[in-house]
Amino acid sequence: MRKLCMAFIAVLTLFTAVNSQNLYKLSGTVSDENRHVLPGASVVITPGKTGTVTDANGNFHFSALETGVYILDVSFVGYKTFTDTIEIPVSQHIRIKMQPSVMTLHEVVVADNYAQTKNREDSRNVEVVNDRFVKMNLSGSLMKSLERLPGVSTIGIGSGQSKPVIRGLSFNRIVVAENGIKHEGQQWGQDHGLEIDQYAVDRVEVIKGPASLMYGSDAIGGVIDIKQLDVPAENSFGGSVDLTGKSNNNLLGTSVDIFARRKALYFTGRVTLLDFGDYRVPTDSVDIYSYKAALYKNHLRNTAGNEQNFHFSFGAIGKRLSTRFFFSNLHTKSGFFANAHGLEPRNVDAELHDSSARDIQYPFQEVNHFKITNKSEWHGNNFDLEMELGFQNNFREERSQYVSHGYMPAVSPDSLSFPSDLERQFDKNVYSGNVKISFKPAVNLYVTGGLNTELQDNKVSGRGFIIPSFTQITAGAFVLGKYYLTPNSILQAGVRFDYGRINSEAYSDWFPSPEEIEGDTVWNYLQRAPEISRNFSNISWSVGFNQNWENVSLKANFGKSFRMPIAKELAANGVNYHRFSYEVGDPDLSPEVSYQLDLGGEYNTGNFAVGVSPFLNYFPNYIYLNPTSEHDRLYGNGNQKFYYMQSEVLRFGGEIHSHYNLFNPLTIGVIGEYVYSEQLSGEKEGFTLPFSPPASLLFNLKYSPENTSKIKNPYLSVDYKLVASQNRIVPPEEKTEGYQLVNMSLGGEVNIGNESIAVAFQVQNVFNQKYFNHTSYYRLINVPEAGRNFVLNVSIPFSKNIK
Repeated sequence: MRKLCMAFIAVLTLFTAVNSQNLYKLSGTVSDENRHVLPGASVVITPGKTGTVTDANGNFHFSALETGVYILDVSFVGYKTFTDTIEIPVSQHIRIKMQPSVMTLHEVVVADNYAQTKNREDSRNVEVVNDRFVKMNLSGSLMKSLERLPGVSTIGIGSGQSKPVIRGLSFNRIVVAENGIKHEGQQWGQDHGLEIDQYAVDRVEVIKGPASLMYGSDAIGGVIDIKQLDVPAENSFGGSVDLTGKSNNNLLGTSVDIFARRKALYFTGRVTLLDFGDYRVPTDSVDIYSYKAALYKNHLRNTAGNEQNFHFSFGAIGKRLSTRFFFSNLHTKSGFFANAHGLEPRNVDAELHDSSARDIQYPFQEVNHFKITNKSEWHGNNFDLEMELGFQNNFREERSQYVSHGYMPAVSPDSLSFPSDLERQFDKNVYSGNVKISFKPAVNLYVTGGLNTELQDNKVSGRGFIIPSFTQITAGAFVLGKYYLTPNSILQAGVRFDYGRINSEAYSDWFPSPEEIEGDTVWNYLQRAPEISRNFSNISWSVGFNQNWENVSLKANFGKSFRMPIAKELAANGVNYHRFSYEVGDPDLSPEVSYQLDLGGEYNTGNFAVGVSPFLNYFPNYIYLNPTSEHDRLYGNGNQKFYYMQSEVLRFGGEIHSHYNLFNPLTIGVIGEYVYSEQLSGEKEGFTLPFSPPASLLFNLKYSPENTSKIKNPYLSVDYKLVASQNRIVPPEEKTEGYQLVNMSLGGEVNIGNESIAVAFQVQNVFNQKYFNHTSYYRLINVPEAGRNFVLNVSIPFSKNIK
């Protein structure tokens, strides 16, 4: 930690070493499509992230600019963001004509010029959304709020406990990055969500398919890249207050942010507080295997919780060097469904749990995630250098009443080194560092090279065991090239080398069990996991091509990616209370290798668009949990045993999206997705993969009337979702029937004084439909998804110029 702090201090010291050169001016005028000037438009120039707004005549100007290449971003409510590259050899004046945005099925996704540019220049399939999209689709977690994107779903338990799924792959096959640093918690766990505050998100980029070249081993299935981009304009002060309410679990929440900037220095801060009760399902009982558990007033007992999040950042912006520090601490406490956690669903004190829908009783979990990162950029005459440093601590506890299983003592001994109610504890420290340099060695060639490294140290404690303590070191080096054959034809290629080492500690039970040795019964402390030390290395590569015309864009990408096994896959040997299984690892697993072909095509005239993004994926050695006929008798009261194994797997599928503007205020659209998986070898040859998402179609009808003097960007939207049955399963999964779902939303921005208050209202599951989500772990015990939910979010901004 001391070395990390010294590195941060060195970055700030380096900030003072900026030399000045000849200085120039850039000025311009911003107008609409009818050449009427637009006062109050936001104008930002990069590098330097210097911002201003246009005056009453639509004019802006920047002074003291050095010779070089700059990116100019101009935004105005109701218009597409204008982005252009400006060369400054001398002082100059430019004229910018803004184009009105066309709201489509993706809401604000395709209205953002950055998203369009990203998709036309990246050979991978990428979805881009901003904070407005998140608030318009606000759900129990950021991942649930992103489910409306094609190819994106979730897997988990409860209203806020979910992990991202991209095209059927999840957990350690998906990288979640925040401000350039990989977010590291306990990704293998199904029972808790990501420690991400969705109110603190400015932009999310979803890369569908392998992204190992830039992000390393775990990005074999895709990336959720979360960014906090907003740098306040010069001499500004402001913020916003978000107020949120939800009817299903009686959630009440607020998120308050504040920012200020004076010339080169700035800061931002945010506090988020959420409190919610047990959520409700449209049934009065659930069948947990052979036991019917009654539900009081449709509440899933003991699923209440609370969340307290804190964020702070500060930075400095210079002519060549900019740096920003991010600090965050996220704390959550939430209960587990009392009838589904542990091994005695019948022995639940229903009267205690049902006396209040907001209290948190045993069993529950408490998670705290602390993170400090630094992002610095140096812009030279012929190159750009980026560096990211990070430290994270993830501390998680699961607590429940002490219950004896197998040969555990009937009463918890006083000699234990941990509290008797501590079921499991995980304490993980993560140190990360990234360096990336970009330069232009030829007229049409752009090259990026970089290094990534990460150290993880994870300690475990508690009376239960699932994975051992471990340390893990990973490092990688990559180079990417982008060559413009013509302004509309782009060839991309890259190669990466990865090295990883994992050392897991041996683990033995804290209580003795009988063991037969040469005919005698001996009481020993059984070893659950041996000491393991493994090294892995791999070369990944990728090649892609983009072809763009005015209304048509085509893309293709083919590559090889890699993922090293995690500690759970190598050394697990215990009960997974949330999957209702006993899981056993294999210390001899090989690293996963994946070959994938991604294609994409889109035709877009503004009023009409249609796009497809098919993929073909082959794993020669996919790692999965294989169910067997064995049952555990020592620790799990007869739970079915699952062993980690490997097999050949073929996957293919894709997404389709389309929208059509029937007439000015009314747009219709459709999103479809399909994934097929089949195991080509091993004990489950011919079967699919566990928790494979079913095919689905989402139809949307959106009414967007014109702005009035009091309301901007009003909308009324209706989603009709059709989900097919999932009959291709891997036992003990059950077949899941298809369902139909209707969601509605409306909102807009209400002008009050000089500010616009954003209002977003949703009705989720309008008809209170009882249905099962095949990718939910609660599906295994027949718990349906949440019932009807009214969601209201009001965002109240405030701002002031600093004189």
